[in-house]
Amino acid sequence: MEPALQDLIDRHAINDVIQRYARTLDWLDDEGQGTCYWPDAEVDYGFYKGRADQFLPIVMEVERGSDRRWHMLSQPLIRFHSAKSASSECYGIFAGAKRQDDGTLAGNLFGGRYLDEWEKRSEGNGEEWRISARIYLLDWQSDLTDQPGFTPDPDFPLPTAQIDQSGHPLYRRL
Repeated sequence: MEPALQDLIDRHAINDVIQRYARTLDWLDDEGQGTCYWPDAEVDYGFYKGRADQFLPIVMEVERGSDRRWHMLSQPLIRFHSAKSASSECYGIFAGAKRQDDGTLAGNLFGGRYLDEWEKRSEGNGEEWRISARIYLLDWQSDLTDQPGFTPDPDFPLPTAQIDQSGHPLYRRL
């Protein structure tokens, strides 16, 4: 196949996994979430560091602890190392809220980055891309108080991540 066409196909496949990751968390789709990672993938979310197959029940329990959840991930910047391996970085925003004693919803808004390694492996009758390693880097968080019906407060200020010098150890050129 023409290399440029295969590059587009592979980029699209990786983008699909990233969107599936967010969607399956929001919809509490355990099986779909399991198709985002290779079972032996190493993940580091700070509160958990280990294999993806052991992480999935934990993260899905966390998601089920929220009354509402919303994940939004940017399109990733991707660098292919070979026909079967790649690195990517994308930004993500997550809002989660729980029902409070007074009936309102309140929670947190988080902003961070997903630093992913990818492998294309044989699965079923073909090959597919999945995450083979992930580091989640939390850049900022802010309280979301008094969010009845999740109607956004137009005066809510989003904090910015403080990156005050070049050469952060987790920055990678992709």
